[in-house]
Amino acid sequence: MSQEYKKWEIIGRKIVFTIFSPFLWLIDKLNISPNMLTLIGLFFNVGAAIILIAGGEQPERYELSYIGWAGVLVLFGGLFDMLDGYVAKTKGRTSTFGALFDSVLDRHSELVMFLGFMYFLVAHHYFFSSVITFFALSGSVMVSYTRARAEGLGIDCSVGFMQRPVRIILIGFSALFTGILNSIIGPVNYVHLFGDNIKVETISMLIGPIIIVAIFANYTAIYRLYYSYQIIKESEKNKKNDS
Repeated sequence: MSQEYKKWEIIGRKIVFTIFSPFLWLIDKLNISPNMLTLIGLFFNVGAAIILIAGGEQPERYELSYIGWAGVLVLFGGLFDMLDGYVAKTKGRTSTFGALFDSVLDRHSELVMFLGFMYFLVAHHYFFSSVITFFALSGSVMVSYTRARAEGLGIDCSVGFMQRPVRIILIGFSALFTGILNSIIGPVNYVHLFGDNIKVETISMLIGPIIIVAIFANYTAIYRLYYSYQIIKESEKNKKNDS
């Protein structure tokens, strides 16, 4: 599973870097540091949260254009998150502090992004969806924390598939498409099924992927814990055999 994920991640990154090669050229010419790119990514996510909070303050429950614009900023934030590591590696600007700075700000970016979505959902009385979003948040944090803690013990724990790029793509694009779909078909539609008209809200386009993140982020965190347990158990077994 991990090897397959890494293969597709490499392919995805190559596609992104090819598309944005003129932008990378501009970054190189302006001599923008990887840490500055990380900081810009955080600002995009803060901007997304501000838009969502502003949307939550609107009296109209179905004003979903705020979600669409927040999705745009989330995707741009994710792009800068990819570019900082790329620039650091290709330009020989990697550093121990840079790696720490990137990890810390990535967590802040994700926390503030989820805060914005939770505020919007709670403000417009989507209580169950806000609880699901909280579980998506906690799972996302634990995916990163479990890896960091395991690597602190000397274990390579980059296993599982619900890693940060996947989470950003799922939530960013679903938010964007929610805003687009809302402008085309409106916030509420009815589907005729089994003789009944079933109410379908456009915001479901966002909630569905959040549910996926909530389930599989927590699964990935648990899987990483189990994987680390297996490695530690095997290492202790080998030490006993050697003694």
